[in-house]
Amino acid sequence: MVVNQVKHWWVSRANAARWRSIQEWVQGRGGSFEQTADGGGFLVEIGGGGALGPLRIEWGESQRSYLPGHELRMRLSLGLHPDLQLMVVCRHLMEELERAVFEAYTDTLKTRVDTDTPEEMRWLVMFPKFEQAASQIVRQRYGVVGVTKDLCAGWIDGEFGEALVQASQDLLPEWHPFVLMAMRGNLYLRTSMAEADAARIQALVRLLESAARAAEVLSARVSETGAWPTTSSIAWSHTTRPGDGA
Repeated sequence: MVVNQVKHWWVSRANAARWRSIQEWVQGRGGSFEQTADGGGFLVEIGGGGALGPLRIEWGESQRSYLPGHELRMRLSLGLHPDLQLMVVCRHLMEELERAVFEAYTDTLKTRVDTDTPEEMRWLVMFPKFEQAASQIVRQRYGVVGVTKDLCAGWIDGEFGEALVQASQDLLPEWHPFVLMAMRGNLYLRTSMAEADAARIQALVRLLESAARAAEVLSARVSETGAWPTTSSIAWSHTTRPGDGA
């Protein structure tokens, strides 16, 4: 027991130095920083400021099979219209997930995609793809799906699309797994991150905030015009919550 306590103390001290720049950035934004109990990751909580809501950031072992090793997870609580369901995903990852969904459908032992399958996989079947993004780079590097193509266009063409173009240069290089979703009134981001890096985390927060500003405009539009037509697939997407910590 004493040996384990000493080991945990050393790990905590080593991580404190390892993640000091991240902790200082979080504290500078008035947030809290905690290491996980096993010392293998951390949890950040930052209260809402300005037009944006509370932000939760986690770094640790991946909770998705398509993200090997460690991942960064973010949840930005915004109170968006519940029918605002949109996703942008690395194109290579989208193709990989589509193959997995196809195999699930064609498996002789399965007649449907299981309800515990993550939304990011089910949405590729449920929602239309938007292939007409104004930016050629966005079209080449990312896949976009959502409850309607009109909403996809409103989200991806503008500030958020420009931010994705910038991110494709170094923050999100080709083949790097990345998913950003608007659902249940919040924004969720997942991406591979072998080692927690303060500069990359801050850049991803800025990307998430750009997506949030665009989503809030769309949410207001949906609220003014009423809910979008309900379909069985849309209802299905609300029946389960993904097993994420973010």
